Amino acid sequence: MELVPEAISTLKDIKIHEVDVIDVKCSRGRSDAKIFLDPHSYTEKEKNAFLKILRMTRSLIEAHCMQDQGWYRCPNLTFEFDEHFKKVSRIEDLFKQIAKDPIEDPKKDEDES
Repeated sequence: MELVPEAISTLKDIKIHEVDVIDVKCSRGRSDAKIFLDPHSYTEKEKNAFLKILRMTRSLIEAHCMQDQGWYRCPNLTFEFDEHFKKVSRIEDLFKQIAKDPIEDPKKDEDES
């Protein structure tokens, strides 16, 4: 996983050095690899700009990986921002809200009648 951030750090565009790689998932045959990036608090416009730069420099990143590892072939890299943490945060917020507002027990209402 350190290989991709290292390759990104060799790119001339300094702005792209801000991007953090969270995870790399390779397909079974190792022909494709999905690179998950940390979305931080980037706007959609910033995310799209980062993805555009990464798509344009993908061959340079792949070449760096092949050269560093002595591979004959590198997986086809695709990049995307990982929204998993945002979803987990929303779920945690929902649990907190549920804990604050307990649900009324319908059986309790029937017993009081």
